[in-house]
Amino acid sequence: MTKRMESKYKLDRRMGQNIWGRPKSPVNRREYGPGQHGQRRKSKLSDFGVQLKAKQKLRGYYGNISERQFRGIYDEAIRMKGDSGANMIGLLERRLDAVVYRAKFVPTVFASRQFINHGHIKVNGKKVNIASYRVKVGDVIEIKEKSQQMNLVIESQALSERDVPDYIEVDGSKFTAKFARVPAVTDVPYAVQMEPHLVVEYYSR
Repeated sequence: MTKRMESKYKLDRRMGQNIWGRPKSPVNRREYGPGQHGQRRKSKLSDFGVQLKAKQKLRGYYGNISERQFRGIYDEAIRMKGDSGANMIGLLERRLDAVVYRAKFVPTVFASRQFINHGHIKVNGKKVNIASYRVKVGDVIEIKEKSQQMNLVIESQALSERDVPDYIEVDGSKFTAKFARVPAVTDVPYAVQMEPHLVVEYYSR
């Protein structure tokens, strides 16, 4: 498993945005980058800089997945019919760690990856411990019975900071979630604006 050395709050501060909408994000208090030079006046970004920041923000949002995995998703998206940016979002939202996070089984996408890796999740009745597993429309994701009363799960379901999107059908009493459809970009409840078209421009330059 690839190590994630950067904290989610450091990512927030580098982007200058609360990308997950978390109430404890340091950006809520100070909207500048980390470190002693964080408050320097920012120069205007070049087109490349804007594209790079859009790529880092989207990649960071999904748990700061590896560059290799992210580039692979882009390569697959451009081979599909339709808008490549929308295809990228659809593929990212089909990741098992994203679905578990969207279903509010865990509080963060980072916790989602760990929860899956530790064997707490089943897909269609079978244990899956790979966070990047590609969910298909109609798949049913569930928390193993022995894991349903974990504090992490109970506290996450009580969070009021985000809602479950309508492309995931959750049964809270059974701790199950059905992936109903692949969402459009406008369906995904991002806390900040994502710009997948800029990510496509970054990789296709």
